[in-house]
Amino acid sequence: MAERSEHTNEETQRRHDEEPTGLTSRELDEVDERHRLRPLAVYELVRQEGEDELSRPAASLWWSGLAAGLSIGFSVLTQAVLRVNLPDASWTPLVTSWGYSVGFLIVILGRQQLFTEITLTATLPVLAAPRYALVVSLLRLWAIVLAANFVGTAIFAAGIAWDVIAMPEIREAALAISREAVFEGWATLFLRAIVAGWLMATVVWLLPSAQHSSFVTVVLVTTLISMFHLAHVVAGSVEAMALVWNGELGFGAALANFYMPVLLGNVIGGAALFALLTYAQVATEMVEENPSKIK
Repeated sequence: MAERSEHTNEETQRRHDEEPTGLTSRELDEVDERHRLRPLAVYELVRQEGEDELSRPAASLWWSGLAAGLSIGFSVLTQAVLRVNLPDASWTPLVTSWGYSVGFLIVILGRQQLFTEITLTATLPVLAAPRYALVVSLLRLWAIVLAANFVGTAIFAAGIAWDVIAMPEIREAALAISREAVFEGWATLFLRAIVAGWLMATVVWLLPSAQHSSFVTVVLVTTLISMFHLAHVVAGSVEAMALVWNGELGFGAALANFYMPVLLGNVIGGAALFALLTYAQVATEMVEENPSKIK
């Protein structure tokens, strides 16, 4: 291993000396670092993060998930503020959609636990080394974070429905947005949720390469969820529970007609489709670079 590392360093230095790029040594090092961040490296970064999440204490997961549930409510609230303050024009919905990214920025950049994020990160370690203990840890992680997210969104939704900020026009706008998001058919919500789950997994996959562009990456991808009227189970929980607290939707109906199709779709899009395809594209490289792992 030491010989290989020494050889790599010598090769890098040789290339630095031979290439008349005009770049400084530090800039050349940054180029090398970006070059090494190929799909296998990104996969390994996300997988290691997933392993860390699987081993976190239940209390840490709970409080982080609760914070995420509360924070994601600002996506709905910001959209409502934009809708109230923008003119009624054809371009208004497009601008309003950008407000949807606010809650996700708080959650993702603040390193809070969001269920649709960990559907990818926590699944990759299980795919890499499927064992009963890992599967149990995965289900434990999902259950704690999802429950905490839902408690947080329920609290935030109550604040919207009961107008705790004493701004009735924003409350009405938030409820109008909620009606548009929740009152769709089962099949429509399910299919839209698959795409939303895919996009959230895409955010996780892009962040290691984004580096200093994390803000832009999160904004661009999460805004698409709103623009395409997709369904996100945690952000949508704020909308569903706001209608429940406002007396427009029964909890049983919300559970059967919103939570079930959207949760299932998000898991399929993020944990099944994206995670499996991500693993498939690097599985051969993993074996070639780690032949000792072949059993």
